[in-house]
Amino acid sequence: MQNHEEINRLKNLVQDLLDESKKQGASSAEAGLSIDNGLSVNARLGEVETIEYHCDQSLAVTVYIGQKKGTATTNDFSNDSIKETVKAACSIAGFSSEDKYAGLPEKDSLATEFPELDRNYPWDIDAEAAIKIAIECEDAARSYHAEINNSEGAAVNSHQGIRVLGNSLGFLQGYQSTRHSISCSVLGERDGDMQRDYWYSVSRNADKLESAKDVGVKAAERTVSRLGARSLTTRQCPVLYSAEVASGLIDSLVGAISGGSLYRKSSFLLDALDTQILPSFMHIHEQPHLKMALGSASYDSEGVATAARDIVAGGILQGYVLSSYSARKLGMVTTGNAGGVHNLVVDSGDNDFAAMLKQLDTGLLVTELMGQGVNRVTGDYSRGASGFWVEKGQIQYPVEEITIAGNLKDMYKNIVSVGNDVDYRGNVRTGSILIEKMSIAGE
Repeated sequence: MQNHEEINRLKNLVQDLLDESKKQGASSAEAGLSIDNGLSVNARLGEVETIEYHCDQSLAVTVYIGQKKGTATTNDFSNDSIKETVKAACSIAGFSSEDKYAGLPEKDSLATEFPELDRNYPWDIDAEAAIKIAIECEDAARSYHAEINNSEGAAVNSHQGIRVLGNSLGFLQGYQSTRHSISCSVLGERDGDMQRDYWYSVSRNADKLESAKDVGVKAAERTVSRLGARSLTTRQCPVLYSAEVASGLIDSLVGAISGGSLYRKSSFLLDALDTQILPSFMHIHEQPHLKMALGSASYDSEGVATAARDIVAGGILQGYVLSSYSARKLGMVTTGNAGGVHNLVVDSGDNDFAAMLKQLDTGLLVTELMGQGVNRVTGDYSRGASGFWVEKGQIQYPVEEITIAGNLKDMYKNIVSVGNDVDYRGNVRTGSILIEKMSIAGE
């Protein structure tokens, strides 16, 4: 699967850069290299709209002169450019102030085992074939229902990249990975009411993508289901977050327990370690070594080994999300999360989506959120939302132009259940999440 010859060539390049850093007076250094190639095609109303070929490369070096740090980047991989880039990084370090927490990770924290994670599945597709798929996807959406009257188009994307990371502690590793997707967005109209919605499928392996037809039909189904949307009166009621928006609730939790928020004291979960932050049935864990998953990695962006671990168990916060720097600031040790989490899994209950609606009984199903109304310091939460009003477990009608509000601390503690309708399309894997009560501002 991996092109070892090419990876070795690029490893040598990174090693040259590290050697050059030492030569120019750096006491330690790290370097990262990336090369990305890709094809993106957009079709709209049966016609090709854009065809883009991507070819990007970049090389970044961070040098430490004692506790002073300097970083420089280049997209030119020539010997002269490498020397100039190192010179620039050393110059920046020379003007920087000392930071006693700066530096490479501890040597014993670096990854030494590199399991095969099945991240590289090149898609042998040309622009003509990609256009055909995009048009097929959009045609399926446009012909789904008479009320679909316009389209924002369908897109097919295929990307392949190489990443190499090295540092002066002897760490030097690289890997190839791919990411492919099909997406579609269409508009519908009924009695002057216009709505739009979309759907997409993404995978490292193109063979695992939903079919173009299925993506188009799902986009159209979602659009038609929103026609005739109305607002709600202001009230308090249970709220069910559909799986594709529920991941945002977990992202907010990760942000609040991340090192940067904690050492800046800008988190509503300050000093929450070993305390109950979620109901006792909830288990959230990191699974960085899942094969073919979008967030898999055997090391983080510093080269620190990743490992499966509990973030929340029995509702109790087990660990923070730390890089080497934030760990030092907090007097702790890195958790292998420089650059973020890797495949965060929220364990689900037994309920499928229909059973989750029954458990909701009468309340709001949220399928889309708007705005950035989350205060990470206080936990106050207020987002524009649209979705569906549900009565006795049955969807009654679509709703829009409402705001849902609460405080994340309370919202987390008032989670009633997590569905088994898991969305696997991102780095956070969760089903729909039911919250006992939230405030809704409407008419």
